[in-house]
Amino acid sequence: MDKKVLIISSSPRKGGNSETLAAAFAKGAREAGNPVETVYLREKQVGFCKGCLACLNLGHCVIQDDAVEIAAKMHDANVLVFAT
Repeated sequence: MDKKVLIISSSPRKGGNSETLAAAFAKGAREAGNPVETVYLREKQVGFCKGCLACLNLGHCVIQDDAVEIAAKMHDANVLVFAT
């Protein structure tokens, strides 16, 4: 069975060492027949927690950013790779 692979790249530099290593991992995973998606955090908007604790009452964060989308992808993945 194929493993759904999610790579999260946190490097602010396009083409840097971390990103190069992540690309090599992705290539190998694809060659092994696995679907691979890479998320580049430099292209996303992710806010800092404000400590308002609204999430405890609402069940979700009130900050509207890309973190919800990223968390959903992480939940659905079988393999998580962090390139930092």
